Amino acid sequence: MSVPIAAPEISTAAKEAVMDVLDSGMIADGEHVRQFESAFADCVGTDHAVATSSGTTALHAMLEAAGIGADDVVVTSPFSFISSANAIKHAGAEPVFADVDPETFNLDPASTRDLVEQHEDITAIMPVHLYGLPAEMDAFRELAAEFDLQLFEDAAQAHGARFDGEMVGALGDAASFSFYPTKNMTTGEGGMITTDDDEIAERARQVINHGRTGAYEHEFVGYNYRMTNMQAVIGSDQLDRLPGWIEQRRENAERLTGRLESVDGIVTPTVPTDRTHAFHQYTVVTDDRKTVKSSLEAGDVGYGVYYPTTIPDQPAYDGGPEIPVARRLGEEVLSLPVHPQVEKTDIATISSAVRTMGVET
Repeated sequence: MSVPIAAPEISTAAKEAVMDVLDSGMIADGEHVRQFESAFADCVGTDHAVATSSGTTALHAMLEAAGIGADDVVVTSPFSFISSANAIKHAGAEPVFADVDPETFNLDPASTRDLVEQHEDITAIMPVHLYGLPAEMDAFRELAAEFDLQLFEDAAQAHGARFDGEMVGALGDAASFSFYPTKNMTTGEGGMITTDDDEIAERARQVINHGRTGAYEHEFVGYNYRMTNMQAVIGSDQLDRLPGWIEQRRENAERLTGRLESVDGIVTPTVPTDRTHAFHQYTVVTDDRKTVKSSLEAGDVGYGVYYPTTIPDQPAYDGGPEIPVARRLGEEVLSLPVHPQVEKTDIATISSAVRTMGVET
Protein backbone atom coordinates (compact mmCIF):
# COMPACT_ATOMS: atom_id res chain seq x y z
CA MET A 1 0.00 0.00 0.00
CA SER A 2 1.63 3.26 -1.12
CA VAL A 3 -0.25 5.33 1.49
CA PRO A 4 -1.29 3.12 4.44
CA ILE A 5 -4.05 4.10 6.85
CA ALA A 6 -1.61 3.83 9.79
CA ALA A 7 2.18 3.74 10.14
CA PRO A 8 3.47 3.31 13.72
CA GLU A 9 6.97 4.72 14.17
CA ILE A 10 9.37 3.38 16.80
CA SER A 11 12.57 5.42 17.10
CA THR A 12 16.09 4.07 17.36
CA ALA A 13 16.26 5.57 20.86
CA ALA A 14 13.16 3.61 21.92
CA LYS A 15 14.57 0.38 20.50
CA GLU A 16 17.82 0.95 22.37
CA ALA A 17 15.88 1.66 25.57
CA VAL A 18 14.02 -1.64 25.19
CA MET A 19 17.34 -3.46 24.80
CA ASP A 20 18.64 -1.74 27.95
CA VAL A 21 15.58 -2.99 29.84
CA LEU A 22 16.09 -6.51 28.51
CA ASP A 23 19.74 -6.42 29.48
CA SER A 24 18.86 -5.19 32.98
CA GLY A 25 16.63 -8.17 33.66
CA MET A 26 13.97 -5.83 35.13
CA ILE A 27 11.47 -6.55 32.37
CA ALA A 28 8.07 -6.44 34.11
CA ASP A 29 6.36 -3.58 35.94
CA GLY A 30 8.88 -1.29 37.62
CA GLU A 31 10.55 2.09 37.79
CA HIS A 32 10.26 2.80 34.05
CA VAL A 33 6.50 2.40 34.36
CA ARG A 34 6.42 4.85 37.27
CA GLN A 35 8.40 7.38 35.22
CA PHE A 36 6.04 6.99 32.26
CA GLU A 37 3.01 7.41 34.52
CA SER A 38 4.44 10.59 36.02
CA ALA A 39 5.26 12.08 32.61
CA PHE A 40 1.83 11.21 31.25
CA ALA A 41 0.06 12.79 34.23
CA ASP A 42 2.13 15.94 33.70
CA CYS A 43 1.19 15.97 30.01
CA VAL A 44 -2.53 15.60 30.67
CA GLY A 45 -2.53 17.84 33.74
CA THR A 46 -3.85 15.38 36.31
CA ASP A 47 -2.56 14.41 39.73
CA HIS A 48 -2.38 10.72 38.85
CA ALA A 49 -1.80 8.36 35.93
CA VAL A 50 -1.96 4.56 36.23
CA ALA A 51 -0.49 2.47 33.41
CA THR A 52 -2.21 -0.73 32.29
CA SER A 53 -1.77 -3.54 29.77
CA SER A 54 -4.26 -2.24 27.16
CA GLY A 55 -6.84 0.42 26.46
CA THR A 56 -9.61 -2.02 27.35
CA THR A 57 -8.06 -2.91 30.71
CA ALA A 58 -7.66 0.81 31.39
CA LEU A 59 -11.38 1.33 30.80
CA HIS A 60 -12.34 -1.66 32.94
CA ALA A 61 -9.97 -0.85 35.81
CA MET A 62 -11.00 2.81 35.76
CA LEU A 63 -14.67 1.91 36.16
CA GLU A 64 -14.10 -0.65 38.92
CA ALA A 65 -11.76 1.74 40.74
CA ALA A 66 -14.48 4.40 40.65
CA GLY A 67 -16.98 1.98 42.21
CA ILE A 68 -18.99 1.16 39.09
CA GLY A 69 -20.59 -2.25 39.52
CA ALA A 70 -23.69 -4.40 39.42
CA ASP A 71 -26.19 -1.72 40.44
CA ASP A 72 -24.97 0.84 37.91
CA VAL A 73 -26.13 1.91 34.45
CA VAL A 74 -23.71 3.90 32.30
CA VAL A 75 -24.60 5.96 29.23
CA THR A 76 -22.04 5.71 26.46
CA SER A 77 -21.75 6.03 22.71
CA PRO A 78 -23.12 3.39 20.36
CA PHE A 79 -20.69 4.61 17.68
CA SER A 80 -17.31 3.46 18.96
CA PHE A 81 -15.12 0.39 19.24
CA ILE A 82 -16.94 -2.28 21.23
CA SER A 83 -14.55 -2.02 24.21
CA SER A 84 -16.31 1.19 25.27
CA ALA A 85 -19.36 -0.86 26.18
CA ASN A 86 -17.62 -4.14 26.97
CA ALA A 87 -15.64 -2.50 29.79
CA ILE A 88 -18.91 -1.42 31.41
CA LYS A 89 -20.12 -5.01 31.16
CA HIS A 90 -16.81 -6.30 32.58
CA ALA A 91 -17.32 -4.05 35.61
CA GLY A 92 -20.71 -5.70 36.16
CA ALA A 93 -22.72 -2.64 35.12
CA GLU A 94 -25.08 -2.13 32.20
CA PRO A 95 -24.31 0.11 29.20
CA VAL A 96 -27.13 2.10 27.62
CA PHE A 97 -26.78 4.06 24.42
CA ALA A 98 -27.76 7.60 23.49
CA ASP A 99 -27.45 8.78 19.89
CA VAL A 100 -24.52 10.78 18.48
CA ASP A 101 -24.13 14.23 16.96
CA PRO A 102 -24.22 14.05 13.13
CA GLU A 103 -21.38 16.56 12.73
CA THR A 104 -18.92 15.62 15.47
CA PHE A 105 -19.83 11.88 15.62
CA ASN A 106 -19.60 12.12 19.43
CA LEU A 107 -22.20 11.30 22.06
CA ASP A 108 -25.02 13.84 21.77
CA PRO A 109 -25.70 15.74 25.04
CA ALA A 110 -29.38 16.29 24.19
CA SER A 111 -29.95 12.60 23.47
CA THR A 112 -28.07 11.74 26.65
CA ARG A 113 -30.22 14.11 28.68
CA ASP A 114 -33.37 12.48 27.30
CA LEU A 115 -32.08 9.09 28.38
CA VAL A 116 -31.08 10.30 31.86
CA GLU A 117 -34.47 11.94 32.40
CA GLN A 118 -36.28 8.76 31.34
CA HIS A 119 -34.26 6.30 33.45
CA GLU A 120 -33.70 6.88 37.16
CA ASP A 121 -31.16 4.04 37.42
CA ILE A 122 -28.46 5.79 35.35
CA THR A 123 -25.45 6.53 37.54
CA ALA A 124 -22.70 7.58 35.10
CA ILE A 125 -21.92 8.98 31.66
CA MET A 126 -18.93 7.99 29.54
CA PRO A 127 -18.52 10.00 26.32
CA VAL A 128 -16.00 8.80 23.73
CA HIS A 129 -13.68 11.36 22.14
CA LEU A 130 -14.10 9.69 18.78
CA TYR A 131 -11.42 9.96 16.09
CA GLY A 132 -9.50 12.40 18.34
CA LEU A 133 -12.20 15.08 18.65
CA PRO A 134 -13.27 15.88 22.22
CA ALA A 135 -16.92 15.38 23.11
CA GLU A 136 -18.94 18.39 24.27
CA MET A 137 -17.67 18.11 27.83
CA ASP A 138 -19.20 21.30 29.25
CA ALA A 139 -22.67 19.94 28.53
CA PHE A 140 -21.81 16.57 30.06
CA ARG A 141 -20.28 18.16 33.14
CA GLU A 142 -23.44 20.21 33.64
CA LEU A 143 -25.60 17.11 33.17
CA ALA A 144 -23.48 15.07 35.59
CA ALA A 145 -23.67 17.82 38.23
CA GLU A 146 -27.43 18.26 37.80
CA PHE A 147 -28.23 14.57 38.22
CA ASP A 148 -25.34 13.65 40.55
CA LEU A 149 -23.73 11.31 38.02
CA GLN A 150 -20.15 10.19 37.65
CA LEU A 151 -18.45 11.36 34.45
CA PHE A 152 -15.77 9.34 32.68
CA GLU A 153 -13.86 9.93 29.44
CA ASP A 154 -13.03 7.26 26.90
CA ALA A 155 -10.01 9.07 25.48
CA ALA A 156 -8.56 6.02 23.72
CA GLN A 157 -8.24 7.92 20.43
CA ALA A 158 -7.63 11.45 21.69
CA HIS A 159 -4.06 11.82 22.99
CA GLY A 160 -3.19 15.51 22.70
CA ALA A 161 -6.72 16.77 22.05
CA ARG A 162 -8.13 19.73 23.98
CA PHE A 163 -11.55 21.02 24.95
CA ASP A 164 -11.68 24.76 25.61
CA GLY A 165 -7.94 24.70 26.26
CA GLU A 166 -8.05 21.77 28.69
CA MET A 167 -6.39 18.51 27.76
CA VAL A 168 -8.68 15.51 27.44
CA GLY A 169 -8.12 13.08 30.28
CA ALA A 170 -8.59 15.85 32.84
CA LEU A 171 -12.24 16.70 32.14
CA GLY A 172 -14.15 14.20 34.29
CA ASP A 173 -13.81 11.99 37.34
CA ALA A 174 -11.36 9.77 35.45
CA ALA A 175 -10.30 8.94 31.91
CA SER A 176 -8.67 6.12 30.00
CA PHE A 177 -6.31 6.05 27.02
CA SER A 178 -5.15 3.33 24.65
CA PHE A 179 -1.65 2.78 23.28
CA TYR A 180 -2.59 0.32 20.55
CA PRO A 181 -0.24 0.56 17.52
CA THR A 182 -2.67 2.59 15.38
CA LYS A 183 -3.19 5.25 18.06
CA ASN A 184 -1.48 8.67 18.12
CA MET A 185 1.18 7.12 20.35
CA THR A 186 1.85 3.48 21.13
CA THR A 187 3.51 1.06 23.51
CA GLY A 188 2.61 -1.93 21.31
CA GLU A 189 -0.33 -2.65 23.58
CA GLY A 190 -1.05 -0.67 26.72
CA GLY A 191 -3.33 1.84 28.37
CA MET A 192 -3.44 4.63 30.94
CA ILE A 193 -5.94 5.84 33.53
CA THR A 194 -5.80 9.53 34.49
CA THR A 195 -7.57 11.19 37.41
CA ASP A 196 -7.31 13.88 40.09
CA ASP A 197 -9.13 11.63 42.55
CA ASP A 198 -6.72 10.11 45.07
CA GLU A 199 -9.08 7.25 45.95
CA ILE A 200 -9.73 6.28 42.34
CA ALA A 201 -5.99 6.28 41.62
CA GLU A 202 -5.14 4.19 44.67
CA ARG A 203 -7.93 1.74 43.95
CA ALA A 204 -6.92 1.50 40.26
CA ARG A 205 -3.40 0.49 41.27
CA GLN A 206 -4.93 -2.32 43.31
CA VAL A 207 -7.41 -3.37 40.61
CA ILE A 208 -4.61 -3.87 38.06
CA ASN A 209 -2.44 -5.80 40.55
CA HIS A 210 -4.69 -8.52 41.99
CA GLY A 211 -6.15 -6.24 44.68
CA ARG A 212 -2.73 -6.09 46.31
CA THR A 213 -2.00 -3.97 49.38
CA GLY A 214 1.31 -5.57 50.39
CA ALA A 215 3.84 -8.12 49.21
CA TYR A 216 1.35 -11.00 49.57
CA GLU A 217 -1.69 -9.18 50.93
CA HIS A 218 -4.76 -8.85 48.72
CA GLU A 219 -7.75 -6.79 49.81
CA PHE A 220 -10.04 -7.96 46.99
CA VAL A 221 -10.02 -10.05 43.82
CA GLY A 222 -8.29 -7.95 41.18
CA TYR A 223 -6.56 -8.60 37.87
CA ASN A 224 -3.13 -8.71 36.28
CA TYR A 225 -3.45 -5.61 34.09
CA ARG A 226 0.08 -4.30 34.67
CA MET A 227 2.26 -2.59 32.06
CA THR A 228 5.84 -3.75 31.52
CA ASN A 229 9.04 -1.72 31.66
CA MET A 230 9.59 -2.57 27.99
CA GLN A 231 6.30 -0.94 27.05
CA ALA A 232 6.94 2.02 29.33
CA VAL A 233 10.25 3.04 27.78
CA ILE A 234 8.63 2.98 24.34
CA GLY A 235 5.77 5.04 25.73
CA SER A 236 8.06 7.63 27.29
CA ASP A 237 9.82 8.15 23.98
CA GLN A 238 6.50 8.35 22.14
CA LEU A 239 5.14 10.87 24.65
CA ASP A 240 8.10 13.16 24.01
CA ARG A 241 7.35 13.08 20.31
CA LEU A 242 3.56 13.32 20.62
CA PRO A 243 3.23 17.15 20.32
CA GLY A 244 5.09 17.16 17.01
CA TRP A 245 3.11 14.22 15.72
CA ILE A 246 -0.20 15.85 16.64
CA GLU A 247 0.82 19.04 14.88
CA GLN A 248 1.68 17.03 11.76
CA ARG A 249 -1.68 15.27 11.90
CA ARG A 250 -3.45 18.63 12.10
CA GLU A 251 -1.45 20.00 9.19
CA ASN A 252 -2.24 16.93 7.11
CA ALA A 253 -5.91 17.24 8.04
CA GLU A 254 -5.95 20.89 7.01
CA ARG A 255 -4.38 20.04 3.65
CA LEU A 256 -6.86 17.23 3.06
CA THR A 257 -9.81 19.46 3.91
CA GLY A 258 -8.50 22.14 1.56
CA ARG A 259 -8.48 19.63 -1.28
CA LEU A 260 -11.68 17.74 -0.45
CA GLU A 261 -14.20 20.26 0.88
CA SER A 262 -15.25 21.19 -2.66
CA VAL A 263 -15.81 17.60 -3.78
CA ASP A 264 -19.47 16.78 -4.33
CA GLY A 265 -20.59 13.88 -2.16
CA ILE A 266 -17.85 14.30 0.45
CA VAL A 267 -18.38 15.97 3.85
CA THR A 268 -15.07 16.79 5.55
CA PRO A 269 -14.60 16.70 9.36
CA THR A 270 -16.14 19.36 11.59
CA VAL A 271 -13.93 20.96 14.24
CA PRO A 272 -15.86 23.23 16.66
CA THR A 273 -14.00 26.39 17.66
CA ASP A 274 -13.78 25.35 21.33
CA ARG A 275 -11.97 22.10 20.51
CA THR A 276 -8.53 21.04 19.31
CA HIS A 277 -8.76 17.88 17.21
CA ALA A 278 -5.96 15.32 17.59
CA PHE A 279 -6.92 13.61 14.30
CA HIS A 280 -6.40 10.01 15.27
CA GLN A 281 -8.55 9.54 12.18
CA TYR A 282 -9.51 11.91 9.37
CA THR A 283 -13.08 10.79 8.76
CA VAL A 284 -15.33 11.95 5.94
CA VAL A 285 -18.98 11.22 5.32
CA THR A 286 -20.22 10.07 1.94
CA ASP A 287 -23.46 8.54 0.70
CA ASP A 288 -21.48 6.58 -1.92
CA ARG A 289 -18.85 4.84 0.18
CA LYS A 290 -18.57 1.91 -2.20
CA THR A 291 -17.40 4.15 -5.03
CA VAL A 292 -14.96 6.06 -2.82
CA LYS A 293 -13.47 2.81 -1.56
CA SER A 294 -13.03 1.57 -5.12
CA SER A 295 -11.31 4.81 -6.11
CA LEU A 296 -8.95 4.62 -3.13
CA GLU A 297 -8.11 0.98 -3.87
CA ALA A 298 -7.37 1.86 -7.49
CA GLY A 299 -5.04 4.61 -6.25
CA ASP A 300 -3.29 2.24 -3.79
CA VAL A 301 -4.47 4.36 -0.85
CA GLY A 302 -5.37 2.78 2.49
CA TYR A 303 -8.60 3.57 4.29
CA GLY A 304 -10.68 2.41 7.22
CA VAL A 305 -14.36 2.19 8.12
CA TYR A 306 -14.73 2.98 11.84
CA TYR A 307 -17.36 1.69 12.57
CA PRO A 308 -19.72 -0.07 10.14
CA THR A 309 -21.95 -1.57 12.84
CA THR A 310 -23.05 0.19 16.01
CA ILE A 311 -22.26 -1.52 19.31
CA PRO A 312 -25.88 -2.37 20.22
CA ASP A 313 -26.34 -3.93 16.74
CA GLN A 314 -23.43 -6.32 17.29
CA PRO A 315 -24.35 -9.99 17.92
CA ALA A 316 -22.91 -9.64 21.44
CA TYR A 317 -25.59 -7.04 22.22
CA ASP A 318 -29.33 -6.97 21.68
CA GLY A 319 -29.95 -3.88 19.53
CA GLY A 320 -33.02 -1.94 20.51
CA PRO A 321 -32.21 1.74 21.09
CA GLU A 322 -33.35 4.48 18.74
CA ILE A 323 -30.02 5.71 17.39
CA PRO A 324 -30.75 6.74 13.77
CA VAL A 325 -27.76 9.07 13.45
CA ALA A 326 -25.26 6.47 14.64
CA ARG A 327 -26.70 3.84 12.32
CA ARG A 328 -26.60 6.20 9.33
CA LEU A 329 -22.99 7.16 10.07
CA GLY A 330 -22.08 3.48 10.18
CA GLU A 331 -23.11 3.32 6.53
CA GLU A 332 -21.42 6.57 5.45
CA VAL A 333 -18.13 7.20 7.29
CA LEU A 334 -14.73 6.57 5.76
CA SER A 335 -11.32 7.37 7.28
CA LEU A 336 -8.35 8.51 5.18
CA PRO A 337 -4.62 8.46 6.05
CA VAL A 338 -3.60 11.45 8.19
CA HIS A 339 -0.72 10.09 10.28
CA PRO A 340 2.64 11.90 10.57
CA GLN A 341 4.28 9.78 7.85
CA VAL A 342 1.80 11.15 5.27
CA GLU A 343 3.74 13.62 3.12
CA LYS A 344 2.52 16.44 0.85
CA THR A 345 2.81 14.19 -2.19
CA ASP A 346 0.67 11.61 -0.36
CA ILE A 347 -1.98 14.25 0.30
CA ALA A 348 -2.15 14.83 -3.45
CA THR A 349 -2.43 11.08 -4.06
CA ILE A 350 -5.20 10.68 -1.49
CA SER A 351 -7.21 13.67 -2.67
CA SER A 352 -6.84 12.73 -6.34
CA ALA A 353 -8.15 9.23 -5.59
CA VAL A 354 -11.17 10.67 -3.76
CA ARG A 355 -11.87 13.27 -6.42
CA THR A 356 -12.18 10.62 -9.11
CA MET A 357 -15.52 9.67 -7.59
CA GLY A 358 -16.96 13.18 -7.40
CA VAL A 359 -17.31 16.41 -9.25
CA GLU A 360 -15.80 19.56 -7.74
CA THR A 361 -18.40 22.20 -7.03
